[in-house]
Amino acid sequence: MAEETTSFMAMKGAGYYSRATVGAKHVMDNAAGLVLDALARMDPPDDGTVFRITDMGAADGGTSLDMWRRILTELRARCPSRPIEIIYTDLPRNDFSQTFQITHGLTGQATYASEVPDVHILASGTSFHQSILPANTLDLGFSATASHYVSAAPCQIADHVHMVGAAAQERQAFQAKGAEDWKNMLVRRSEEMKPGARLALFNFGIDEQGRYLGNTGGVNMFDTFAGHWRDMRDEGVISADEFANTNFPQHYRTQAEFIAPLEDPDNPVYRAGLRLEHVESRVVRCPFEQNFTENNEDPEEFARNYIPTLRSWSEPNFVNALDASRLPEERSAIVDAFYQRYHDHVAADPVGHAMDYVHIYLTCRKDHERG
Repeated sequence: MAEETTSFMAMKGAGYYSRATVGAKHVMDNAAGLVLDALARMDPPDDGTVFRITDMGAADGGTSLDMWRRILTELRARCPSRPIEIIYTDLPRNDFSQTFQITHGLTGQATYASEVPDVHILASGTSFHQSILPANTLDLGFSATASHYVSAAPCQIADHVHMVGAAAQERQAFQAKGAEDWKNMLVRRSEEMKPGARLALFNFGIDEQGRYLGNTGGVNMFDTFAGHWRDMRDEGVISADEFANTNFPQHYRTQAEFIAPLEDPDNPVYRAGLRLEHVESRVVRCPFEQNFTENNEDPEEFARNYIPTLRSWSEPNFVNALDASRLPEERSAIVDAFYQRYHDHVAADPVGHAMDYVHIYLTCRKDHERG
């Protein structure tokens, strides 16, 4: 039985994640207009009831902070009488202490908490593969750069670490698991949404040109992960079993895979009343590669800035694959050495390294009448 993702997965805490993943912030800042458009179509009444929002897979809350400042400001202008609840959700190991510090302005970042009145900040350590809220209580659901995670890796990937580099049969297993989890996640959200509520999901995916995160024409990031980890296996630093156990619990869907359950009248998602309103793909350039290219940055400095953004989200997958008999300091030393190899690789030959963000952006509504 594959280990459940909830048992080990978390973004790096203590503010590391939002400091390192500037690109994820750019994704949300650049696409805030899609959420504002969805809010305008919703046209919420100013009726004094609670307006409830979820930010699912929010990590420490820093990357979405400016986006929410815009949206909550607009919502308050539309609905002066309605208390607003915003519920940050993530897996149980998430650093929610940092989430609260960031959103309440204790880290020096500007926050809506001091600008928009009557906003109530809450958190839930519940996976979006499960029910988060009671039925018919959600007005606006949101998630970015998160729902590519499946509830568990469906199989081992023999000679790679991610489904994008898997053999055909392995990749098919991830596609099937991804489709099932996506369907179930959307059904859970539809159950939580009020009639007329909106859902905005900005997800890692594979675009029309076959591009995906870290694979937009230069050096393939996941192939580089696999190559250095494979070298450490061949050198005896890690065992063959540890290499085989390194399987990112992720599925990168195509746009067709994303929208299929929303357009099929026989699908449980469609029958639950969820309807597609908008879908598109975008690529947001890696800010670290952009700074390196445009400002003639030193390669060593580029590597020093670039590797932490990879590490902020990928590290748990490598740590978790190491044998439980290893002491914590040994596990840390192995993982540090792995990222140092990637650092040295980039510093020695930086051209082509980039973690460009390839997302499929979609917004949905909950129909007043179930299908």
